Amino acid sequence: MLSADDPVVYFMSSGSTGDSKKVPITREYMRTGFFPSYYAAWAPFVEHYPSVVSDDASTLNLKHDPVSRTATTASGRPHLGASQVDFGAAFGEPLAAEPGSRAPWATLPVPVGDTDYLEKAYLRLRLAAEHDVRCVIGINPAVVAALPYQLELWWPRLVKELHDGTVGGVRHGDRAPERAALLERLAGHFGTLRPAHLWPRFQVLFCWTTGLATLYLPRLAESFGPGVTALPAPVAASEGFVAVALDRHGAACSPSVTAAYHEFADADRPLTADAPTCSYADLEVGGEYHVVLTHVGGLYRYALGDVVRVVDRKHGVPRVLYAGRNTVSDLAGERLRESHVVRALGDALAAGGLHARNATCRGGDGRYEFAIAFDDPVDARERAALTSSVDTSLRALSRGYDAARRAGELADPVLHVLDGNAFLREWHARVESGIRPPQVKDRVFQRDEGAWQRLLGGLP
Repeated sequence: MLSADDPVVYFMSSGSTGDSKKVPITREYMRTGFFPSYYAAWAPFVEHYPSVVSDDASTLNLKHDPVSRTATTASGRPHLGASQVDFGAAFGEPLAAEPGSRAPWATLPVPVGDTDYLEKAYLRLRLAAEHDVRCVIGINPAVVAALPYQLELWWPRLVKELHDGTVGGVRHGDRAPERAALLERLAGHFGTLRPAHLWPRFQVLFCWTTGLATLYLPRLAESFGPGVTALPAPVAASEGFVAVALDRHGAACSPSVTAAYHEFADADRPLTADAPTCSYADLEVGGEYHVVLTHVGGLYRYALGDVVRVVDRKHGVPRVLYAGRNTVSDLAGERLRESHVVRALGDALAAGGLHARNATCRGGDGRYEFAIAFDDPVDARERAALTSSVDTSLRALSRGYDAARRAGELADPVLHVLDGNAFLREWHARVESGIRPPQVKDRVFQRDEGAWQRLLGGLP
């Protein structure tokens, strides 16, 4: 009904706002809309970090999971994440194999359950510990943030298996007692193992660098080593591309003008079918916009659900970053967007010289509550100043929030200080429940009461 072409597969959306969608993917869309932007997204790797693509074992791709069981639609076609598709077999594009997809750990040497994603993660990390990894690909930054935490949890098992020459308890490869002894000494000296200890020549992370990741990515990169670069993943979704990074800017992406026909609508207003839209040429620097896609794959005026912010213009062309989902929190007419909350938190943390591991917020009972995880202790004075600063920043960013505060319709916000691993424990719990890691994302607005209570259980 959407396209004259039959779909080859159905991409699985992330399910950020409900069940995963089934996005029909046709050959013509892949040829004209997907692959040009997809290949362009890898250009900074080839140009600036050739070593991460010259050796199959130099990249640990955390989103690549071809061994997972895939669902099918009623017509019998595969319904799966883009990272699970063999582009060579499905679309005749063998060069489209992502960095790391042919690494020694792409096929696991021991049997593991389809949905035992944590054990899969351990086994890949165990195998990668034998190699000179220089790049980690996650796209979803929460997956990348989980790796140092997992290494902290699993390093005793990993070191023992290196010493014994086993993987998952099964003999595999050669014993490495000298490397195991070195890693054990490093763990004893630093209190744990970090990625930088495993891979001293590490260079680059590839993931979304905006949204809540702006709060924790600088410190996260430090755990992989000094001078590590974080390259921004494309502004894109299962439904299509919006923009890709063509240089080493930390966030700005250039428009994928051949991937789709893009329309943009003012994010300060609700997105409705009759909302006025504009093209790339009319975007204003600093403005935030809803994104609407039309492309040859069959989507017609599809509301992507994302908000982008215009960073700058390069050679007259606007560059954008992902600012957040277009979901709003509206207790008293304030219509807070994700981007308002992320920017307010970032401004407040910077003003106090604080570094967060992650954060979320919840609106209810006439006020907003924020939960923020820190590695370092935060005293009562800093906590009070941070709460006030978040409130002040939100009032400056959102006229609706400021009006509601002035009218007394919103009470003073509340801030909960969590221990550094609170969000990582919650992430692990969700993955352990059977959700694929690329689909477990940071949540600006926390609407899951159970998750909120579990996070508050991390109060120091």
